[in-house]
Amino acid sequence: MRLGFLWQHTVTMEPLLGTGPTGTVYGPPVVVRGLLRQSTRLVRNPAGEEVTSSSTLYAPLDTVAPPRSRVTLPGGRTTTVIASVPQDGGGLPVPSHLEVQLQ
Repeated sequence: MRLGFLWQHTVTMEPLLGTGPTGTVYGPPVVVRGLLRQSTRLVRNPAGEEVTSSSTLYAPLDTVAPPRSRVTLPGGRTTTVIASVPQDGGGLPVPSHLEVQLQ
């Protein structure tokens, strides 16, 4: 099942590549269409710690969004990825997408 009709928002994603001699290194900016839900909730980061997420982006399953990637939201606010959780429906008639939890 495709969710393309729900992708009402665009964000700019700069995937984290790692750390270089001058600090954090990001990949080139990529425009990602998705559904942005701005709601505060507790989530777990990759280290298993509870952190507060202020927004969640529901994006296509093939979106590249590693933890600590930089994201610019539609209003211009810049935030970072806490975690990305694939929601793959497999062969079932349910929507497959990537849930990107944002700081």
